Amino acid sequence: MSHNASQLIELAVQKNTLLTTAESCTGGLVSAALTDVSGSSEVYMQSVIVYDNASKIALLGVDELLIAQHGAVSAEVARAMADGATTKLHSVFPTHKGNFLSVSVTGIAGPSGESDDKPVGLVYNAASLLHENQLHTVHEEHHFKGDRAAVREQTVDAALSLMQRLLALLETNE
Repeated sequence: MSHNASQLIELAVQKNTLLTTAESCTGGLVSAALTDVSGSSEVYMQSVIVYDNASKIALLGVDELLIAQHGAVSAEVARAMADGATTKLHSVFPTHKGNFLSVSVTGIAGPSGESDDKPVGLVYNAASLLHENQLHTVHEEHHFKGDRAAVREQTVDAALSLMQRLLALLETNE
């Protein structure tokens, strides 16, 4: 069980925040880390695995032109995935009076799939927080080292950390 996942679940409970994930290169590993935490069902509501671009478009509302212009592995698509996941979560739980937080991950875990400008280990994470009807989205670019399993493991840790840091910001704004 990830230490980050336990802390994130605890903070989400404190901040009355529902969580969701939108995963590409991790294929559900972020979701698995969250659901490994006992009591996570109090705040962790849903996940979508969108390995294919058509899924990103249909399930998260990512603009097809965004993918065409920047590629699926890009900050722009990661941000759109996170925003789409947060918006969908809000639409499923419209009566929830707290916050909504999502994380998205898209990257090249390897060993294949790289290009000259997008090497194996390139990962984008984005987190989107809906707080008081305002959407706040941040992203990170990572260049992880190691084999496919190592890249995916580092991606999970980075995603959980990003969610926790964004949610922690609410402490100073309340």
